[in-house]
Amino acid sequence: MFTFEKLDAWQQAIDFANVVYDQTRSFPPDERFGLTNQMRRAAVSVSSNLAEGSSRSSRVDFARFVEISAGSLFEVISQAFVAKRQEFLPTIEFEKLYAIAEREGKILSGLRNSLLTG
Repeated sequence: MFTFEKLDAWQQAIDFANVVYDQTRSFPPDERFGLTNQMRRAAVSVSSNLAEGSSRSSRVDFARFVEISAGSLFEVISQAFVAKRQEFLPTIEFEKLYAIAEREGKILSGLRNSLLTG
């Protein structure tokens, strides 16, 4: 087992990506290379940056990758607002995604703080 697999932040990020994949399956086919792709790539980036950051030799470096993960998380939420306004994403699905992202954001913030103060 890799060390990042033990991180709650990474496990939740994998779950978040699964939700994004599920929700974007119903987007219009002409969005496959647009919003669908952007949201999926950003969602996968959350866990990917946590995994990469965990391999860094310093806590400060790892904290920087946690920041990048948070940025990707925020990117998905911004894109979800667009998808909701375009009526690709029903309000209930948007709210589910938003709640998961909010929880993940808190976890990432805690992880970053612990890396910088611990």
